[in-house]
Amino acid sequence: MSGFFDIPSDLQHSWLGLVGLHLREALLPVLAGLLVSLPVAQLCVRFRWLYPPVLGVTTVLYAIPSLAFFVVLIDYTGQTELTVMIPLAVYSLVVLVPAIVDGVRSVPQETLAAATAMGFGPVRRYLQVQLPIAVPAIIAGLRVATVSSISLVSVGMLIGNQGALGNLLNDANIYHRPELAWNSVITTAVLAILADAALVLVRLLLTPWMPSGTRSRRRKPAAAGPDATVPALEDAR
Repeated sequence: MSGFFDIPSDLQHSWLGLVGLHLREALLPVLAGLLVSLPVAQLCVRFRWLYPPVLGVTTVLYAIPSLAFFVVLIDYTGQTELTVMIPLAVYSLVVLVPAIVDGVRSVPQETLAAATAMGFGPVRRYLQVQLPIAVPAIIAGLRVATVSSISLVSVGMLIGNQGALGNLLNDANIYHRPELAWNSVITTAVLAILADAALVLVRLLLTPWMPSGTRSRRRKPAAAGPDATVPALEDAR
């Protein structure tokens, strides 16, 4: 078992160091993608004609192989973490933009009308009404983007020691140590599971107004109407 965590010195990191590096290279791009997706998604909601071309561009960018992305970026960012993180941030857009757009569009018109009647401007209505109600859809997109990013970080081994845990796959072949490959695969899978579970917990904390599965089965859904939206809007204020 000691050989499982015996990391070759050429990687210049301990096992925990590789885990930290892997998380940094995976999560920062998702955060950057989220920050870009929020205003872009709002524009797509406000101007419906903009959504198809934005979705088309993000899909085309997602179709670019990561290795080709690396080759283009190396001339500008070198063999650095940034070269790995930029493609991951771009790839996250194809998941996050549709998730946010769908979530915001799912907000009932009665809720928006009640918010407007209470004096909410467009920006305040978006931040305090639409986004909180769209949290489940946004978290669902974040879960997919985060797990995918954690998996794709390993591709960074193709440009040197920038693949974090993925570098163990290369060293497993160089030093004929299959336990290093098992280490990479198992640790990456565990990180993805833990990150996904953390996002589920975040969703539960951010949506206390959502009924539990048991309560939703026992109680009939309330009729939609302006009266049902007032408590939520009062909480938003």
